[in-house]
Amino acid sequence: MHINGNLSLMDYCTGAPDYASGGFIADSEFTGGTVTNGSQQQYVTRNSDLDGWSNSVWNQVFCGDPGAPAQSFAGNSGDSGGPSSYTTLSTCPVTEEEPYLYTGSAGNYNVFVPSLQTNSNGPTWVNGNTAGTSLSLSTFYVASPSSSVATINAALAAGDNLLLTPGVYNLSSTINVTNPDTKIIGLGFPTLIPTSGNVTMNVADVSGVNVSGVMFDAGPTSSPALLQVGTQGSTVSHASDPVSVDDVFFRVGGAETGTAATAFIDNSNNSIVDDVWAWRADHGSGAGSWTSDQSNTGLIVNGNNVTAYGLAVEHFQKQEVIWNGQGGDVIFFQNENPYEVPSQASWMETSTQDGYPAFYMPSSVTSFQGYGMGSYSYFDQGVSIYNAMAFQVPDTSGVQFHDLLTVFLNGSGGINSVINGTGAAVNSSFGGPSDVVTYP
Repeated sequence: MHINGNLSLMDYCTGAPDYASGGFIADSEFTGGTVTNGSQQQYVTRNSDLDGWSNSVWNQVFCGDPGAPAQSFAGNSGDSGGPSSYTTLSTCPVTEEEPYLYTGSAGNYNVFVPSLQTNSNGPTWVNGNTAGTSLSLSTFYVASPSSSVATINAALAAGDNLLLTPGVYNLSSTINVTNPDTKIIGLGFPTLIPTSGNVTMNVADVSGVNVSGVMFDAGPTSSPALLQVGTQGSTVSHASDPVSVDDVFFRVGGAETGTAATAFIDNSNNSIVDDVWAWRADHGSGAGSWTSDQSNTGLIVNGNNVTAYGLAVEHFQKQEVIWNGQGGDVIFFQNENPYEVPSQASWMETSTQDGYPAFYMPSSVTSFQGYGMGSYSYFDQGVSIYNAMAFQVPDTSGVQFHDLLTVFLNGSGGINSVINGTGAAVNSSFGGPSDVVTYP
C-alpha cells in the first residue's frame, strides 16, 4: 500500500488507545505522516519506507525498512512506552513478494509474480520498475467451493496454476501440487477444510511453488497436517527458485470444531514463510477444553535454510514450533502458551521438565539466527501451571538468538525462564517482559 498522512494501528472508533494484538506490514510506502503503533503488543514491518513510528509495547521488529527506529532492545521492553522494544535489521536476507491479480491496460486479468530478492531494503514497486513476470489468467484454473478435488488435481497435473475464489471448500482428499512454479492464490481468504482426516494440501519437492492468501481449517477427523510442503530428508536446493508461503493462516477450532496433529510441515529447503499464523482456538467452536480441538504442534520445519518473517504460533498442546532444519532464519515470532492446561502433570515435556517450549530445536541443529521472538503465558484454569522455558535450543555458537522475551499476561503460574534456563521468570509477582538481548 501507499499511505499518505498519519496512520493508527489501533481502533480509534471505540476509544484510544484501544485493544490491539499484533500485525504485519510489508512492501508499503508511508509519506507525510507517522505510524502510531500505540497498544500493539507486537508488530513486524518488512521492506516498507517509513516516515515515522511512535510508541511501542513489547516486541516491534523492522526488517529492510528505510526510516525505521534504531535498534533498541533492553530490559523493560517498552513497558512505559519507551523505545526499548525495537529490533531493527537494515536488510532482509531473502524475500519474494506474493503474486497478485491485476487488470492490464486492455482490461484483461493477469497475475504478476514478483522476483526473488536478496538483502532487500524498501518496497519493490516505488520506482515503477517492479521486477517480475506477468501470467495470463488463462494459465489458471479458477476454482469455486463446488469444484471437486479430482477436477482441481487434474488441472494442477496438467500444468495449470490455481486461483481459489472466496468460500469454504470441504475436501475429502488431498490437493496435490506436483509441478514446479505452480502459483496457488486465494481471493478473500478461501477456507480449506479436510473432511476425511486427509492432509489438505501437499506440495511435492519442487521449486518455485507459491501458496498465498489461504485459510486452512482443521476438520472433524484428525489430519496428520493441514499443509505439507516438500519431502522430508530431501537434499535438493531450491535457493534460486524457492517455495514461498505468504499470508497463510491455520486454525484448529474457532470457526469449525476440528483436530490435527500438526498444522504446517515445511520440508522444503530454502523456502520462505512470510506472514503465517497457526492458531489452536482459545474461543469459538471447539475451544475452551483441553480435550477439544486437539493439536500438538503448529509448525514443524525440516527443511534447511528456511527463512520465516512474521511467524505466530499459539496455544498448541506440546512443542508449538519444532525447528529441525539447519541454517534457518526467523525474523519475528509471537506465541501464547495454551490457556486451558488442567494440571501440571498433564503438561510435562519430561518427568522433570515442566511444560513444553514454544520453540524447540534439537541438539542436531548447529546453525540458526532468530530475531525479535516472544512467548506469553495465560493459564486460566485457576491452577498454577509452569513452563520451564519458552525457548529450548542447542547451546552452540552457531545457534544464535537476538531480542527474546517472555510475558505473564494473566491467570496462574507462569514461564520460569526465557531460553535454556536463562532469563528471569514471569508470573503474578513479575509480569515482565523478561528480556534476553543475546543468546548464547
